[in-house]
Amino acid sequence: MLEHIWWSLPLTIVVFYLARKLSTTFKLPILNPLLITITVLIALLVITNTSYEHYFAGSKILNDLLQPAVVALAFPLYEQMHQIRAQWKSLLSICFAGSLVAMFSGAAIALWLGATPDIAGSILPKSVTTPIAMAVADSVGGIPAISAACVLFVGILGAMFGHSLFDVLRVRTHASRGLAMGTASHALGTARCAEVNYIEGAYSSLALMTCGVITSLIAPFIFPVILHLFS
Repeated sequence: MLEHIWWSLPLTIVVFYLARKLSTTFKLPILNPLLITITVLIALLVITNTSYEHYFAGSKILNDLLQPAVVALAFPLYEQMHQIRAQWKSLLSICFAGSLVAMFSGAAIALWLGATPDIAGSILPKSVTTPIAMAVADSVGGIPAISAACVLFVGILGAMFGHSLFDVLRVRTHASRGLAMGTASHALGTARCAEVNYIEGAYSSLALMTCGVITSLIAPFIFPVILHLFS
């Protein structure tokens, strides 16, 4: 077992840097840097018999930087504010519809497959950023830890395959791509959009924040309806 908790921070940074190099070299969707980093770190922790608590204590600073990093995504949003003001009614309608679809699809499918209400409530906020998802899950009787895992899974899927799906569906405009990614794949999808195109990143940031607010407000009212319809 690793005895010094300071190992975890440089280890995480080095693994992620190498994963980024691998991703930019081969440019394959499956080589998502976050997915590679998580896989390698889990393997290393298991091999060295290091507990997650021990690892987390040494790299807590990365977790503390998560919220400022999400806030930083608002900068490209500010740069596109003139266009957003002109389209705010359409944008709000799109985000509202997207939030409803995201909540209904996850919770309804889970219940249809035999999940208990607490599991369905944990899956309900899968498409919003982690802090909001955990709070929403707790408010509807779900399990916040499961919600966090679902958020991570959905975000990685979106970042890996979202743009390929857009190409297949012939979604060409940057605004449409950004709104779809931010609505479905929250911060991870938004970060990917920001890498691909500045305008995509701005609209994805808008969807990320708007859908987070909408989900937190209406989830406690939507979830009982879903339970009534699909239980």
